[in-house]
Amino acid sequence: MTPSSHEKPARLPEERPRETPADLIVSGCTVLVHDERERIGFEEDAAVVVRDGVIHSVTTAAAVDGLPAADRIDARGQVALPGLINCHTHAPMVALRGLAEDLPTEEWFNDVVWPVESNLTERDVELGARLACAEMIRAGVTCFADHYFAMDAVAAVVAECGMRALLGQAYFSSQGPQGRERSLEFALRHRGTADGRITTALAPHAPYTVTDADLATTAGLARDHGLPVHLHAAENRDQTDTSLARHGATPIGVLERTGVLDTDVLIAHGTGITEDDLPLLARASGRTVVATAPRGYLKFAWPTTTPVRALRDIGVPVGLATDGAASNNSLDVWESMALTALVQKFTEGDPRRLTSRQALHHASVQSAEAVGLGGTVGRIAPGRRADLVLVDLTGPHTQPVHDLAATLVHSARSADVRTTIVDGRVLMRDRELLTLDVPAVVRELGERLPALTDRGHGRRIQEYDT
Repeated sequence: MTPSSHEKPARLPEERPRETPADLIVSGCTVLVHDERERIGFEEDAAVVVRDGVIHSVTTAAAVDGLPAADRIDARGQVALPGLINCHTHAPMVALRGLAEDLPTEEWFNDVVWPVESNLTERDVELGARLACAEMIRAGVTCFADHYFAMDAVAAVVAECGMRALLGQAYFSSQGPQGRERSLEFALRHRGTADGRITTALAPHAPYTVTDADLATTAGLARDHGLPVHLHAAENRDQTDTSLARHGATPIGVLERTGVLDTDVLIAHGTGITEDDLPLLARASGRTVVATAPRGYLKFAWPTTTPVRALRDIGVPVGLATDGAASNNSLDVWESMALTALVQKFTEGDPRRLTSRQALHHASVQSAEAVGLGGTVGRIAPGRRADLVLVDLTGPHTQPVHDLAATLVHSARSADVRTTIVDGRVLMRDRELLTLDVPAVVRELGERLPALTDRGHGRRIQEYDT
């Protein structure tokens, strides 16, 4: 597991004994670290010391031998990674997993998803969020960005289960000004809650469901209140072509002329971003980032994917995502990492793009930047919040290890995650969930499914017509 010499970080510091016990010590593992140029390396036989929810030091296993701690994890044979971040999802939509299969985008929305979502109750959203958080914790996801309805229920689940999240109450212009106002009220009410683990965003659905006037108002509110904006835009090339025909501008052009690109904005998908959009994104005055969820694009047979390399060249970070389980069928960011690397190789016609180390960089540093937490998580380093996962690579599918980065990206699976830690709190230990009761959630959700999935009423919350 030794990294190449030119990528090996500086020698780990020794941990000096202190009288006050550490909250948690993880020892004996190989730790993924970043050097001052953000290059990825690995330190073997290392230890991570956590105090007050923060990584106090990354040192050697020998240095913590005998150091007092409230909790210790012997992680020999495992790799410690920064917790994965799902940069765009709709967690409660796990309740719709497998309901709308093998359909084009328009039929998927109009015939199944939006009719079913008209039935949603706050309890349905809560149960879906509980199941989703359990799935993500088990897959090594410590933080997610969600954009959905009845988000008070999602915030309550996040606070209870211990995850970190960027949350936004979605709205359509068809809801009138009340939808936009509720989005702002939610963002202000929940910002900084759950001991600081919840951050919030304004969440207009997309340029094709939100008017220019509402987008401009939202941009102004974002600037006034110091909030980011999280929305879908240029999801696919059809949306871009339709926007050009109807409005004389691409979806990215709409975001520029309405001022959204002058805010900190998280754009979901962007497979319809064109070459002409790149200068607009490059000169945006806010922090502009894109989330890519390649499994859904493959499933919908979209002809293009997120232009990761072109975005990188203009300084726009790309984080990894799954979208909702209604389109993806899972919330497995591990799979998104592997697919992003493979799809980019195919699209670029170049096996050198993305490399395994680049994929890990998107999964860690760039995903943290995507959700506005670039200085908080995304690295295992002193001063960062203690969000990390332990991965067991002793299975036959991950042996032998010639290139540890390649093993992590292309051989390891979400089921290889043994332990998930957020803010120094262990949410899963040796595959045992500690903060959520999955069987109870599954039972109640199953009882509610007939009412939730009924489409006989003929209603839908919105019309997909791009």
